[in-house]
Amino acid sequence: MRPDKTALTRRRLPPGVHAVNEGLAFVLELLALGALAWWGADAGGGLAPKIVLGAGAPVLAAVTWGLFAAPRARFRVPLAAVLVVKAIVFGLAAVALAATGRAGLAIAFAAVVVLNTALATVDRDAIRRGAGTPAR
Repeated sequence: MRPDKTALTRRRLPPGVHAVNEGLAFVLELLALGALAWWGADAGGGLAPKIVLGAGAPVLAAVTWGLFAAPRARFRVPLAAVLVVKAIVFGLAAVALAATGRAGLAIAFAAVVVLNTALATVDRDAIRRGAGTPAR
């Protein structure tokens, strides 16, 4: 169910900030997949493990995200479960960055993810309360 126009005006974030935050969320999701691929390619001992981990880690994360955390997820789960999936995927991506020797980048990534997710959650919750639909 799509929120009506009245619900959209109940956002906590101004429209421009909302758009930027949603765009940033997408970029962060892509960066998480890239970090997992980078870690996998770096962690593998030989060529085969590098390929398996480099491709497998981001694919596993993307499938999990698509099943439970995406806006059009296959399974509709409560917001708390969505946030747990996001915390696991983004957390593993930050750990992957740290494991490749990029601790500063891992900390910066995690900080931006926390801020972005908090803003998106508050904004989507305001819409949900205004439209009577579940927040995602």
